Amino acid sequence: MCLGIPGKIVQTYREHDVLMGKVDFGGIFKLVCLSLTPEAEVGRYVVVHVGFALQVIDETEANKVFEFLQYMDDLGELDDGGPDEEMEIQP
Repeated sequence: MCLGIPGKIVQTYREHDVLMGKVDFGGIFKLVCLSLTPEAEVGRYVVVHVGFALQVIDETEANKVFEFLQYMDDLGELDDGGPDEEMEIQP
């Protein structure tokens, strides 16, 4: 299973005739290949996996994903860091 993360395009350019972009992931900026999403433009959100924008999405959808990721991060903080309890299996 792959997990695509949404980011906001802040700059586009061509590198060796390939559409590329600088994408903002909540303050972390990465260079992303936009060749699979030629309709992508500055100000739009894209779902990115391993450096490739796979889909253009709207801001509402991007915010839903951000909220879900924050929820998952909050769940991780509930872990006390101790060893996981193993379930005893009865014969």
